[in-house]
Amino acid sequence: MTINASIATVGLVKFDGTGNFGLWQRRVKDLLVQQGLVKALYGKTKKPEKMTDDEWEELDMKAVSTIRLLLADEVMYDVMEENSTAGIWLNLEKRYMSKSLTNKLHLKQKLYGLKMTEGADLRQHINTFKQIISDMLRIDIKFEDEDKAMMLLTSLPASYEHLVTTLLYGKETLELEEVSGALLDHYQRKHKDSAESSGEGLVVKGYQDRGRKKDKDDKSARGRSKSKSKTVKCFKCQKKGHMKRDCPEWNKGKEESSTSVNVVADSESDGDMLSVSSSTDGLNNSWLLDSACSFHVTPHRNWFDTYRSINCGSVRMGNDATCTIIGMGTIKIKMSDGVVRTLEEVRHIPDMRKNLISLGTLDSKGYSYKSENGIMKVSKGAMVVMTGQKISSNVYKLLGNTILGGVAAIAESEDDDTLLWHMRLGHMSERDIWGPVRTPSKGGAQYFMSFIDDYSRKAWVYFLKNKSEAFAKFKIWKAEVENQTGRKIKCLRTDNGTEYKGWTITETARCLRLNAELPKIFWAEAVDMACYIINRSPRVALDGKVAEEVWTGQEVDYSFMRIFGCPAYVHISGEDRSKLDPKSKKCIFLGFKKGVKGYKLWDPVAQKVVISRDVVFDEKSMTKAFKEEKSQAAESSNNIGRSTVQVELDELESQSDEEPHSNDQEQDSTRSDRPKRNKRPPVRYGFEDLVSYALLTSSEDPSTFQEAIESSEKDKWMEAMVEENESLSKNKTWELTELPKGKKPIGCKWVFKKKEAVSEKEGERFKARLVAKGYSQRHGIDYDEVFSPVVRHTSIRAVLALVADQDLELEQLDVKTAFLHGNLEEEIFMEQPEGFKQPGTENLVCRLKKSLYGLKQSPRQWYKRFDSYMIQIGYTRCEYDCCVYVRILEDGSYIFLLLYVDDMLIAAKSMCEVNRLKSLLHKEFEMKDLGAAKKILGMEIRRDRGARKLWLSQKNYIRKVLEKFSMLDAKPVSTPLANHFRLSGSQCPKNEEEIENMSKVPYASAVGCLMYAMVCTRPDLAHAVSTVSRYMANPGREHWNAVKWIFRYLKGTAEHGILFSRQPGTNSVVGYVDADYAGEVDDRRSTTGYVFTLSGGPICWKSTLQSIVAMSTTEAEYMAVAEAAKEALWLKGLVKELGLNQGGVQMHCDSQSAIYLAKNQVYHARTKHIDVRFHKIRELIVTGDIVLEKVHTSENAADMLTKPVTTAKFKHCLDLVNVSSL
Repeated sequence: MTINASIATVGLVKFDGTGNFGLWQRRVKDLLVQQGLVKALYGKTKKPEKMTDDEWEELDMKAVSTIRLLLADEVMYDVMEENSTAGIWLNLEKRYMSKSLTNKLHLKQKLYGLKMTEGADLRQHINTFKQIISDMLRIDIKFEDEDKAMMLLTSLPASYEHLVTTLLYGKETLELEEVSGALLDHYQRKHKDSAESSGEGLVVKGYQDRGRKKDKDDKSARGRSKSKSKTVKCFKCQKKGHMKRDCPEWNKGKEESSTSVNVVADSESDGDMLSVSSSTDGLNNSWLLDSACSFHVTPHRNWFDTYRSINCGSVRMGNDATCTIIGMGTIKIKMSDGVVRTLEEVRHIPDMRKNLISLGTLDSKGYSYKSENGIMKVSKGAMVVMTGQKISSNVYKLLGNTILGGVAAIAESEDDDTLLWHMRLGHMSERDIWGPVRTPSKGGAQYFMSFIDDYSRKAWVYFLKNKSEAFAKFKIWKAEVENQTGRKIKCLRTDNGTEYKGWTITETARCLRLNAELPKIFWAEAVDMACYIINRSPRVALDGKVAEEVWTGQEVDYSFMRIFGCPAYVHISGEDRSKLDPKSKKCIFLGFKKGVKGYKLWDPVAQKVVISRDVVFDEKSMTKAFKEEKSQAAESSNNIGRSTVQVELDELESQSDEEPHSNDQEQDSTRSDRPKRNKRPPVRYGFEDLVSYALLTSSEDPSTFQEAIESSEKDKWMEAMVEENESLSKNKTWELTELPKGKKPIGCKWVFKKKEAVSEKEGERFKARLVAKGYSQRHGIDYDEVFSPVVRHTSIRAVLALVADQDLELEQLDVKTAFLHGNLEEEIFMEQPEGFKQPGTENLVCRLKKSLYGLKQSPRQWYKRFDSYMIQIGYTRCEYDCCVYVRILEDGSYIFLLLYVDDMLIAAKSMCEVNRLKSLLHKEFEMKDLGAAKKILGMEIRRDRGARKLWLSQKNYIRKVLEKFSMLDAKPVSTPLANHFRLSGSQCPKNEEEIENMSKVPYASAVGCLMYAMVCTRPDLAHAVSTVSRYMANPGREHWNAVKWIFRYLKGTAEHGILFSRQPGTNSVVGYVDADYAGEVDDRRSTTGYVFTLSGGPICWKSTLQSIVAMSTTEAEYMAVAEAAKEALWLKGLVKELGLNQGGVQMHCDSQSAIYLAKNQVYHARTKHIDVRFHKIRELIVTGDIVLEKVHTSENAADMLTKPVTTAKFKHCLDLVNVSSL
């Protein structure tokens, strides 16, 4: 009884979950303090030492009962199971004072979007502001007191501008209490001095009379005095401030009177007088149909769809007080029939309390109105455009709702975040406008299919080329949600082909795309982003909760939300650019890629999708443009030059299905004469015809199984995965079994890759590989030996030289799932592949019987298997290259097979023999016949069999490298390294700043790309790449300049390659060797360079520093000859196994003294310090394996491999070894 009495005394109401929890919580705590029960809130751990357990239990029970008595039934059920005060208190705080990001976002949006309308109650506005601040403080969002004061001032309407200026004048700091106190004092004084009568008399001076000369005797033209000083006194209660008709005592228990709307027009007055009864005070948010008002009037600025400030007239009240028309614009109203119509040239008068629609101006525009049985209908022809209903005040209220306009979200300050979030969240609206998707996406999709979960309201969208794909999409979605939730779908409702909740997604997508001004071909990305936004927007059906949060049970992070289509600048990492290159590239934000952390962006220059986290967004340009367009629209709709007031009310007509639809211009479902945006041309995206590109044609391959099955090319990816899975099953790669105790399975994943077309007929190839996650393997348990040989590039070029010289057939094969053919020697268990788990065996694992891609031992096991088979069918493994297999045929000709992992080249004189070998390989392995060889290891092969010529180049690879390092537009140079480059270790960075600057330069990546080109087809790069690669550990600025110089040389010689041809005297290996004495600046070592040719083209070359310092040019040349002799000996053995028997390998040297030293002992006394290993050359010359000959320096092709040479000499060296453009 005492508790109830206390509650009744303080007047506390029960908390039902919808009120202000913070305020209720504070009062309940005060009540517990009064009752001496507040200690119970802190739990038993805070129990006073002197208090016994029984006393504590009694105290806690009293506090529990107090709190429960102050809870409504709907909240009581949530804490029914809690038996302690602390438990109930914490439970309520968790439910109604959550610190989630969603709650924080909601409160911040509420605070930043808080704007006081003209004529609203200032006291209520300040209370609302302080309530929001208090709620934010409880969830640990704090603001400085000055910031709170500033936010309050910026939320005030324009009529408070002078007061705000006064408050800020001469002050350095502000306090919230000081500002709110000053505002309330001003508000009270204003309303005390201007007590208004219950009926409002208006005299409106229209701007059409501005500038007209008034008659001096016309008293009506003179200014009227403002009688604000008059005091109104009630004759009922004798109190000041109101009249008898407004007296609470007089109106107590009395029904509202039915006072009609009277309009009095005076042709000689400045305007029209309008009187509206005060009994319509409850209609402030409704429209009244007025039969004599000159034009439409409203006090609500946030209702305007377009708006501009003007000063074109004034309003005089019945008590001679004047009000000003401060703005004019258009307002959209959703009528009772669901059609949205636009009301134009509505005057904004903040001191008005009613919203009036002028029937007179509608009549002048051809509209008619008729009232019958309390219903007024406004028509145009036979069509009713609006309906009004008579209410108790004998006035007609419009049946319809105002749609808040765009200017409601536009803040006066550039720093306001309301518009920004409005645009980030897809211009969330409730417009009932829907049109079909008619323009196919670039991927060919013409439909999208949406799924919505009943419980969480989460939506998914899938794109379809044809409606027949719907069931396949459903199966994909079903598998996804069941895997995520672990539950089965029990019921699926469908709309049988009609729109089912699709209008929300479509409307949002349409708004996103139009705001971004992207072509219609981007509709699929806009729909995807719309679905993403809708899933993260508060829903009424979820009591303000977010669908994504309900589905996942995790808080949604809004910090990365950005405006769709806004400009974004992607950071270019240091290793991918030079100091003079831009640090970022401009892209367009298109949303988020599923399963990948990062933003999805469209790069208009590279014409591909970029995924990056390091992005700077330019959203300000979008919000600024949005405001400018609104202002332009307002100006175009409000022509001040008109001599009469005009009002038009047109219907927003939806486009019908029968109307012709152009693929080039979109038909907006808006009024035909509505002001249109000034479209920005698409050149801001960096290319002329943006419509010809689409996001779905990105060159980026899927990185996960989920991305593959959701991509526009999912059918091809699925086909590739099925083919891979069938190959695995056919090969009996594994067997399903239970996982033994103590064993841990390794994972697996799908890897996807598009391969360039080998020929124009075949087109692009889609490859999917199941790869084991071999990084989790342990040495000695899951694998032992891992080394696997591959064919040398020199061997490939030697065989190609023989192909050109002897006009051999050249075919290429690819082993499907090559690694699967190797037998495993260890016991390895692996998880089942994603998307191909057999029903009923989900708990089993794969025991691998054969090797799989990704396993560390897979390459070695595959090679062992292939090698044993080739020997079994009669082929011989070359001793000089174990990946070259040779067989001598019955007619004495040879057939060669070169193996590089799973790529093979077969060369033979007879095509029958080639086909016979293909047949044998097909029987043992699953092969793919690629026909005549066109490309091997990135080297492009072109043949002219009539002239017996074969070209080998890497022009496509070089162009990609130049594009990667932004050197496509570089100015070409004639040599790869100019004489002015004197690179040394002294040019390396010496302080932290220089090291930091160079760490941003992609030096190692660039040198690696150059090195691959040099190793394959570009001997002209050998010396330059050898030089710059010495400084990989700590490159300096000058070293990077040298790398860029090499790129400039490649720019002009991208099509350079090797030419093999049949010429007299070229069917044997010939070498050139040279040395540059003490050319290395740091330790004065010399450079060795050599090149060997076969069939006129280079097959082997090298440029490297000598291991020791030479003491003379003779010694340097002698060591170079010795180094080249080792390569010559290897080449002689290789070509001998390939069927080319030659005597000694000819080596040309331009040093006569080095030749003499190699052939005899004359200079022994002067050369005794030379290492014994270099004297091996003498033995080779004696046996005839090497034939060392003198060549003039000008004819030594190896000269370009040891030092920078002149342009003329460099080109001559290239001609000597047949390196030129195709």
